[in-house]
Amino acid sequence: MIIRENNVKVEKFSDEFMIKLEKRKYLPSELIFFDLEHYVYKKPKCIGVFGACEFNDKKNEILVTQYMIEDRDEAVDILYLAKKYFIKMKELGKKAIVTFSGNNDFTVINYLFKQYGIEYNFNEEYDSIDIQKEYEKNKISSIGLKNLEKLFDIIREGEVISGSNLAKTFHKVLKDKSYFKRMPQEKIEKILLYNEQDVVNLYHIYINWKKYIFEDIEEELLDDFENVLEDDNNINEISEEINGFDYESKSIINH
Repeated sequence: MIIRENNVKVEKFSDEFMIKLEKRKYLPSELIFFDLEHYVYKKPKCIGVFGACEFNDKKNEILVTQYMIEDRDEAVDILYLAKKYFIKMKELGKKAIVTFSGNNDFTVINYLFKQYGIEYNFNEEYDSIDIQKEYEKNKISSIGLKNLEKLFDIIREGEVISGSNLAKTFHKVLKDKSYFKRMPQEKIEKILLYNEQDVVNLYHIYINWKKYIFEDIEEELLDDFENVLEDDNNINEISEEINGFDYESKSIINH
């Protein structure tokens, strides 16, 4: 099992730009930013990489934690490490988990937890914030994480890896016990960096949300306001017509 922790320095943020949910408001220090690389064929087979990060407001940095399986025997071990991580984060005061299209990740991990008799209820322990769903609420359309990163002017380190290629890799890891040992170190680093970027960029999107998303909402509100003004003008015109109506002759009086 590869267990990796990495500290990433970040700039100070202003809470005025953060996502603010209805009746809920979380500081970054209360959150876990979470993403899985997994293999699913008809049903979930394994978690290949567990990735999560937390923000340390005292040091102004992000701590990224990753677990990556090296053979099929570790497919269960990574689940216990994941549970241990979430329990620890709860004890540290974390209140919600931020994901992008997190339903997929939670479906996989919950299925595997149940398969191996690991009891854990995410709904009872944490609130859930799905960045994709928040985008859909504002834009009434869908978007992928990589395109959303471009919208937020986020430059991703390393190359983008498709989900199908990751699935093929972890399929080989499960099938061939010695496959991981033959994998080039460069490929392993690429996978870990790809997953790290996923969780770190979720943090940046969360704290800068209103810089890039709220502007469009303001424009929509301005349009609505202008429409209201137009409606008010129409109402005034109608009122003038009503005031100028001669009910005896039933005609509009021209002033």
